[in-house]
Amino acid sequence: MLSETYYLIRSKADGRYLAAHPNEDDASSFVLIFRENFDALSYINTHAGDLANRLGVETVSGTQLKTVLQRWSFNGIGMVTDPLLPNIDFLLQT
Repeated sequence: MLSETYYLIRSKADGRYLAAHPNEDDASSFVLIFRENFDALSYINTHAGDLANRLGVETVSGTQLKTVLQRWSFNGIGMVTDPLLPNIDFLLQT
């Protein structure tokens, strides 16, 4: 996982990453990551087409991902396995 490249969606306005909050009862947040650039773009076009001009796709390495999690206080990652449905696998940071 550390040697792979991932793609994250980031706001051009304030620099925040797109995150999921799978449980309404707590404040945990998971940064959404994609294995391919085109998957991230498909996600934007399918679920946020009207905001597409305000979002960008950023490339990060597996080693940079840990820094993103720490800097933005994410509880883990949400690996998007199907951007159209979407199917997301949530993994807690250890």
